[in-house]
Amino acid sequence: MALKGFPSWVCSVPLPPHNLGKGDFNFKRSGFALDLKTKKVYSVLEGYSTQKAITSVEDENPSVRLKRAVDQVDTKEERKFHKDLNFLPRPLSVTDFSASPSNGSNMRVAYQGVPGAYSEAAALKAYPGCEAVPCDQFEAAFKAVELWLVDKAILPIENSLGGSIHRNYDLLLRHRLHIVGEVQLAVNHCLLGLPGIRKEDLKRVISHPQALAQCEITLSKLGVVRESVDDTAGAAQHVASHQLRDTGAVASSRAAEIYGLNILVEGIQDDCDNITRFLILAREPILAKTDRPFKTSIVFTLEEGPGVLFKALAVFALRDINLTKIESRPQKKRPFRVVDDSNNGTAKYFDYLFYIDFEASMAERRSQSALGHLQEFATFLRVLGSYPMDTMS
Repeated sequence: MALKGFPSWVCSVPLPPHNLGKGDFNFKRSGFALDLKTKKVYSVLEGYSTQKAITSVEDENPSVRLKRAVDQVDTKEERKFHKDLNFLPRPLSVTDFSASPSNGSNMRVAYQGVPGAYSEAAALKAYPGCEAVPCDQFEAAFKAVELWLVDKAILPIENSLGGSIHRNYDLLLRHRLHIVGEVQLAVNHCLLGLPGIRKEDLKRVISHPQALAQCEITLSKLGVVRESVDDTAGAAQHVASHQLRDTGAVASSRAAEIYGLNILVEGIQDDCDNITRFLILAREPILAKTDRPFKTSIVFTLEEGPGVLFKALAVFALRDINLTKIESRPQKKRPFRVVDDSNNGTAKYFDYLFYIDFEASMAERRSQSALGHLQEFATFLRVLGSYPMDTMS
């Protein structure tokens, strides 16, 4: 929640001065109080002992009194802010999974980043009321599911402006988790800064490189230096925790609320149609059905030869199956394929993995027939998941 100034208040009840400033739930308040018997105004500063909190206003210089009140409120605000940061969950790491235990919720969902990240918002959209568990890396989210520390993981796979997140395609093959759902999230970038700072005061702006690229027009007009960090919410956390008055962050409105920043400009992305698609991963696959729109994701490799990719894609076209995504990635363990060409001698070709999403359920006969046909010339084939489509309704 964004930090707010402490309220000024006046007590009209004739209580003794040592009781003034006592608020609900035994919290002391900052402000002023009036003693009706002595007709003197007393200043009440939060955090002081009883004796120090009550001072006759008539005996003080007004400017000194005001400065003292402001300094004490600022000090308390800063102490409260850092206390709030300490209560945020510590991200899980691939080398340390000893972060905070479950709070007893029915669902724990891992995501990459810190609280306020768009991935956290996607987790809460998919499973309202879940416990969103931050991870410092994409791979840590995969491992958290495999080690039964969380129930599911949610990871970005592509953005309508920035394209595919290749790292997560590689991790899908390396790990044996199953895709059980997808979430499409509208991304609304905001320019954030410390309270009291104007956008004209900023000399640099930090965020994830894709977020910076998606806000090119606004940032160019401001004439600020742009610096890349690991994630958007992490940028907001960095500005807040280090009290950087000349630095802004591009992040979500939720990040502003969590880290006590002000939204200087909202909706600064160049294109309003900015959508990120996330995959939901689990240890076990879900049962494919035909009662609603389903999507199936697969990965396969092919032998080298003329028209072989055309043949692979034709198995879907012949059965009227719509392809929604095609992505190729080089094989890590065997990036080259050596081919003996009788005319020109030995040649090397890049060896690729092909990732495909198509609109059909594995419960449908046409999907089973298409994959059976594909296996005739695929050297490797794996179904990553068959899951309900997110129609963003």
